[in-house]
Order: sequence, then structure tokens, then C-alpha cells
Amino acid sequence: MTQDKYSALWISYSSLSDFLNCPRLYYLKNIYRNPATNNKVQIASPPLSLGYVVHEVLEYISTIPLKDRFKEPFPVILSRYWHLVSGLQGGFTDKDTEQEYKNRAEAMLSYCFQNPGPLANLAVKIKLDLPHYYLSKKENIILCGKLDWLEYLKEIDSVHIIDFKTGSRVEKADSLQLPIYYLLASNCQHRPVIKQSYWYLNQKTPPQEQSIPNYEQIEKTVLETALKIKTARKLSAFKCSQGGCAYCRPYEQIFKGQAKLITTSARGVDIFLPEDSKLLEEQSEIL
Repeated sequence: MTQDKYSALWISYSSLSDFLNCPRLYYLKNIYRNPATNNKVQIASPPLSLGYVVHEVLEYISTIPLKDRFKEPFPVILSRYWHLVSGLQGGFTDKDTEQEYKNRAEAMLSYCFQNPGPLANLAVKIKLDLPHYYLSKKENIILCGKLDWLEYLKEIDSVHIIDFKTGSRVEKADSLQLPIYYLLASNCQHRPVIKQSYWYLNQKTPPQEQSIPNYEQIEKTVLETALKIKTARKLSAFKCSQGGCAYCRPYEQIFKGQAKLITTSARGVDIFLPEDSKLLEEQSEIL
């Protein structure tokens, strides 16, 4: 097949996870577009907003020269970013809930400021707005994704992948998230990856190191799922096995016109709030 980045199937951990959780969810989040704007859609959710804004602050911090990185407390930086998720656009239907989540974000960032660990070391920046590489040139499939933090291990000229977690859910042992980031880091920068960790900020504990996967095996596993997605797209086969599950039900509200358009993000995604508040609670529970 001819290589063409415009016609290629782009997959990420997020889209791959959507498909594995529910093919219908994959369709509604990654293919479906709001007929009124031709934009992709997203459900506003407090846990999602919390994760987004904490990641934005940490991304900004990674760009600050090491000598200046801790001149300003991280929660102070958060105050300049919170407007991005404030109110209904963040899924907050009342001020008390919003304040609760803001307090949680401040606590996580305060912990990082006081216990920086790898944040106190140099960070490697991949010179791509969106790190990506051809997972399969034959199938015209590209793997992409943004990595939260690459700690530079200067003594051995290597990198440590760190993924920040802001929720209470612990990643399963067979999660593809860090393995996918391992593939991306191995292909999008030249230093060897010798360490990878999840950092559960909500637990206020140090990063938890995970084993390095076998490169060939994980690439094969990811490609197998990507090919299933490619087939599903070709056949337009995106049914929910349960006829409506906790993953796809909130997004079905958008499809059925039963959700309110709140705003359009800087990335051109239309943000909706379901009319049924129970569906929003359901979505929050699985994030």
C-alpha cells in the first residue's frame, strides 16, 4: 500500500483503548462528527478535566529551565490554567464540585512541588508536536501519542518514561499504555529507554516502576489490534456488544441530540454535557 500520512490510519493508546473497551465508543469519539460543525465530540467530565489541567501544568513545567523550575509553586501555576476547565466546560454543574476537584489538583501539584523526584532532573523533549512513526508501512498505519515526561538519565545517556495518573484507578498489569509509549520513545528520539513508571499523584507516592516490554512482541500486539480497527472502519462495524454500555452511553446522548453543546476546545473538539446527569456520573466512575 502507498504510504500517505493523510490517508493513513492513525492510532494512539487512547483510540486503541476506546476500541477495546467498546467499538461503538471508538466510533463516537474518533470518527463521528457533530453535523452542525463537522467537529469531533467529547463529553465534559470532572475527572477528565482534572487530569487535563494537571497534565497541562506539568507539561508547562517541563519546558522551564531546570534552574528556574521551582521558583514558582506549582499550585500557583495551576491558578493560571484552571479557567480552561472551569464551569460547565469542565463538567462541573455546581461550584462545590468544582472547588473539590480544584482542591484535588492543587494537592497533587503541591505534592510534586515538595517531592519532585524526577521532575528535578533534566527532561528530554521530543521534537515533534505529536510523536509518531509508521507502525506498518505496508498497512499504512501510524502509531502516535504524547508522552507525559521523559526524564533524562545523564550518567548513562538514557531516558525514563513517566506517565502521570490523577485518578484513583490503578493501571492493569496488561495495560498497553506504557508499552505503546515505549514504542514511541524508541522511535521518536535516539536515546535508549531503560526505565518506565506510572506516577499516581493522587496516592502521593513516588513513581512506580514497570518492567520494560519486549519490543517485537508489543509491536505485534498493537499492530494486531490496529488491524482490527482498520477492518472495522472498512466495514463500518462498530456495535456495542452490550447494546449500550457505560463507555458508549454518554456519547450516544450526543449522537441522539440529548446533550448540550458547552464549548469548542482549542483543538477544535466540541464539548458536550449530557442532559441525563446519571450518565455523567457513570462516565466519571470509569475514568
